[in-house]
Amino acid sequence: MSLLSKVKRRVFKTAAPVAKTEEPDEFLGWLHFANAGMLAPGNIAGIEYAISHLPDASPIVEIGSFCGLSANVISYLLTKYQAANELICSDAWIFEGARGDAQLGKHPHVTHAAYREYVRSSFMRNVQFFNPHRVPYAVELVSDQFIEAWTRADSVTDVFGRTRKLGGRISFAYIDGDHTYEQCKRDFQNIDRLLAPGGFILLDDSSCPQFGVGSVLKEALQSNTYRLILENPNALLQKLGAPADQPLMKKR
Repeated sequence: MSLLSKVKRRVFKTAAPVAKTEEPDEFLGWLHFANAGMLAPGNIAGIEYAISHLPDASPIVEIGSFCGLSANVISYLLTKYQAANELICSDAWIFEGARGDAQLGKHPHVTHAAYREYVRSSFMRNVQFFNPHRVPYAVELVSDQFIEAWTRADSVTDVFGRTRKLGGRISFAYIDGDHTYEQCKRDFQNIDRLLAPGGFILLDDSSCPQFGVGSVLKEALQSNTYRLILENPNALLQKLGAPADQPLMKKR
């Protein structure tokens, strides 16, 4: 995924007049003012639906955290719904096109390495400030390494110096890492093997043709093991095995 192209898409999309807000409450509005990030407003509806219908108390996994905006939304909504599920984030803060100690564009003093550390430290500060009572575990690994560690039930040390044993099944995954078809498909397949029946996957940018996520969504629906809960405009999927009477959220 090109971070710059994603930022440009968000800027141009949100620069147009908006008729109404989809912010669920005042806290999330203030959070958006202060916490940098590229979270589509419709994703909040998908996250809230998933958290309010979790199949069990197993952990929630986030692939791709950037400055912690989506992690803070998830943590807040877990508190709102009094859910005991822990949030575990996976991000190595390695951005496409980054060039180590090279200058960031034409800026004479800011480097790509400094930018990476700034984003990483911003994540840490943001999640500690906005959800101090349930700071997520944040594992500094790319998603493939994270899933390997999860499968082996490794004990890992997160960016805050805390140790946690990975493993077991997952109740909900927010996939917002590398948006290429190959990596997103691999992330989806890895999560699928761990996801509880009735669990959820939210695919960020599944509505954007410049990324490969839409193709992963199409294949997931063709597999007949997932049902589409909503597109707003990105897709929230539920793994089959949930109660038949569980309500669906209609497309907005």
